[in-house]
Amino acid sequence: MQNKRKLVRVGAISLGGDAPISVQSMTNTPSGDFEATYRQMKALEKVGCDIIRMAVPDRAAVEVLYRLKASDITMPIVADIHFNASLAIAAMEAGADKVRINPGNIGDNERVRAVAKAAALHGVPIRVGVNSGSLDKKHLALHGAPTAQALAESALENVRLLERYDFDNIVVAIKSSDVFRMVEANRIVAAACPYPLHLGVTEAGSELQGTVKSAIGIGSLLLDGIGNTIRVSLTADPVREVEKGRAILSALSLDQKQKIRLVSCPTCGRTKIDLISLVDAFEKRMDELHPVRPLKVAIMGCAVNGPGEARDADLGIAGGVKEALLFSHGEIVRKIPEENVVDELIAAINAYRDN
Repeated sequence: MQNKRKLVRVGAISLGGDAPISVQSMTNTPSGDFEATYRQMKALEKVGCDIIRMAVPDRAAVEVLYRLKASDITMPIVADIHFNASLAIAAMEAGADKVRINPGNIGDNERVRAVAKAAALHGVPIRVGVNSGSLDKKHLALHGAPTAQALAESALENVRLLERYDFDNIVVAIKSSDVFRMVEANRIVAAACPYPLHLGVTEAGSELQGTVKSAIGIGSLLLDGIGNTIRVSLTADPVREVEKGRAILSALSLDQKQKIRLVSCPTCGRTKIDLISLVDAFEKRMDELHPVRPLKVAIMGCAVNGPGEARDADLGIAGGVKEALLFSHGEIVRKIPEENVVDELIAAINAYRDN
């Protein structure tokens, strides 16, 4: 059960309250290249990205942001700003749905006040971002390292600074490449302020390593009821970030976009069917599925791990010798030749109706 947070609107997406957890990514195309950035955003939309962030390091990027907001991109766009308050204001004027700043590096308090005033005027939330790699000197010196407490204190200090200027349309993100620090810092902040939290393990690494670290860090907090939006940071195509993020939500039954919850057994010596290939083939064709409601589907290797262990599945198959049993809620429906398993399972899913 998610802990309710203050409701914040990022374009058409809600964070906090009863809103579903959203999945984010960030473009890695040159921010001044409209065509490349547009293409990447469309690819990210296709795989289920809810919110997209782009770096805005200069005025050329502001112009690209303006053109993107005038295009058919439907995702909210977050402008990522460092060191330059005027760029943050220009990004909001160009249509940014949220700005990400670190108030500690945006300039003196008057610049922070100016950004907060512009955000209030445009109805744009501010994401307060604190990373272990860019922790401010004061908290680094105080704690001697980017500890969880240091990260949390820095984030909360920046939140209080915005609140001083009567601004509370805030999202908080505390990230670290160290999973333990990231988890503990978010727990501290979740207990100390009411704002939605953006979760992520920053600089997590390659696709494999980054996915594992992110699943542990993000998953641990989601199990605590902490977190309203997530990003799986990978040294990989941003499309993979979104796919992994949705997989984490799916594993916790938190993905409201998910049509099919697939379960499959790990295979053993009893398996007499090419289950690994069947699962791979089924996953590649999941865009053909049009279920009447979200369904649990099982692809199991034998009768032991079939209707019995997957009794709660809406539909499933259990492998035999060059054939499989199609079953529904543990009850056998019919036999299917191995070569027809994927076709007939897809057809059964699309024809499924609750009794």
